[in-house]
Amino acid sequence: MIERLQRTLVMVEIARNGMPEPNPPQTFLGPMVTLIDEFSASDDDIFPFRFRAMGLGKLIGKRTWGGVVGIRDTLPLADGGVLNRPEFAPYSKDGKEWVIESHGVDPDIVVDNDPAKEFRGEDQQLDRAIQEIQQDLKTKRYDLPPIPPYPNRIPAKGS
Repeated sequence: MIERLQRTLVMVEIARNGMPEPNPPQTFLGPMVTLIDEFSASDDDIFPFRFRAMGLGKLIGKRTWGGVVGIRDTLPLADGGVLNRPEFAPYSKDGKEWVIESHGVDPDIVVDNDPAKEFRGEDQQLDRAIQEIQQDLKTKRYDLPPIPPYPNRIPAKGS
């Protein structure tokens, strides 16, 4: 998902009588934010960490849970149960610290949904995300560039 969101516009393609389309295809041109909260865990911890690291946009909400130590190959127990053992965990690309595990990912903008408002259908985190995107849309351009003048491929008379 992060790789798809990282796509940057390389050129614009247009078919005869068609509309301009970004290339590579499905390049997203607008502002992005990610909502996070204390129930975001595992891959939902890793996604916002990568989103921030790649500079894709702001994280809005509350700090994620912080559980990313992975497991693999369960061990069988005599009673029919299984034992999951921790096998791998992420550390920073500079090699200075372990990341995410036991702390989570902090938001850029802290917004804690009020449970009573949430029960009534008001999502304060989503409202703030919309506000941030609307602000970005006022100050930055995200349009495809205009179509340049079409070339004149008809040879001039006498040439």
